[in-house]
Parts: sequence; structure tokens; C-alpha cells
Amino acid sequence: MSLQVVIALFPQFTALDGIGPYEVLQRIPDIDVTFIAAERGIVRSENGMLGIEADGTFADFPTPDLVVFPGGHGTRALMTDEATLDWVRAVHPTTTFTTSVCTGSLVLAAAGLLDGLTATTHWSARDVLTQHGATPVPERVVEHLDRRIITAAGVSSGIDMALRLVELLVDRTAAEAAQLMIEYDPQPPFDMGALEKADDVTITRVIEYAQHRN
Repeated sequence: MSLQVVIALFPQFTALDGIGPYEVLQRIPDIDVTFIAAERGIVRSENGMLGIEADGTFADFPTPDLVVFPGGHGTRALMTDEATLDWVRAVHPTTTFTTSVCTGSLVLAAAGLLDGLTATTHWSARDVLTQHGATPVPERVVEHLDRRIITAAGVSSGIDMALRLVELLVDRTAAEAAQLMIEYDPQPPFDMGALEKADDVTITRVIEYAQHRN
């Protein structure tokens, strides 16, 4: 029987948060991935430049095996959207894993799933996790396998998390096969991919770009 994976979409999501895990998970036979949202149709990313089709609604999937909740500017609105939070609370008891990428963890936290747990998110939102009962840590992927919860840090870390999920759901060879299929062998030309490595000049530019986008 196929594993039913759902990746949540919402207005102003971050594209790679969802697409990264999708590219890994859909490579594995017997894993079916569906993008879902509050309503069927095109959902646009945070800059409006990309739209992805939601082929199902949250209501269509009351018992998914795996939930991937991406992040993005739109997660702030979801933190007080009781319909979305109720769906997260309702599906989690029967998932194999409930997961998030980037600020998707803020939605899990707002739903009460991260109370008292360590978790990760984009570095700019760690304080929001604290406000909602979680303890933010700088790790790229944080697992609580006994709670069936895994959170990934900002954007690209969703790929790392998805590879780990394949190992957990299938085996290590499957995860390594997926890694090879997408030729995921990062060799970035710069070493500035984490807040702990960043200098003030780079952080100032990040703030400038973020303000321009919003």
C-alpha cells in the first residue's frame, strides 16, 4: 500500500520549502505526494511569481501518513487560523510523521504540537517558537521520533529532512538512491548558510532584501 504524503500550501508559502521535500519523496515507489490547501486551485508563493496547483483540500485528507508543512511569510496568518490548526491537531495522532520546514514549525507550535520540545525554524523566527512553547535550537533537522515530529530549519534544509524521512520510512539505501537521483551533493561557493557563520554586513543585506520583498 502506498504511503500518503501531503504537502500543505497557503498564500505566501516559500517554494523550496515544499518543492525540496517533494523532489526527494516522489522519487520513491509507493510514496504518493499530493499538494493540498484550504481550497483546490493555484496557490501563489510569497513573491507571487510562482503558483502551484493544490489537487486536494485539507478536508480531503483526514488521515495522511506524512504531513510536510512548509514555511513562508504566510505562516503568520495561519498561526491564528483555527481551521488550519484544527486540521493539524486532528491528523497528527494518526500520522507516521508530522513535519515542517522553515517557519512551518510555527504552525505546528501554534497547534500545540511542539509544547516543551526542542524545534528548529528559519533563524529569523526562533523567538516566535519560544513564544509558543517550543525551545528553538540551531540544528538543521530536529527529531522527536517518540512524538513522530521532525522540524527542519530554513528553506533548503527541507531536502535534508526529506532524505532522513526516506531512511526512516524505507531504509538507508532508498535515501541514498534518492540523494543520487537528485544529485544532491552541495558544494556552495560561499560559507554563509547559517546565522552562526554570518557577519554584520551580510545580515544587514538580508534585512534590506527582506524589507524590500515585504
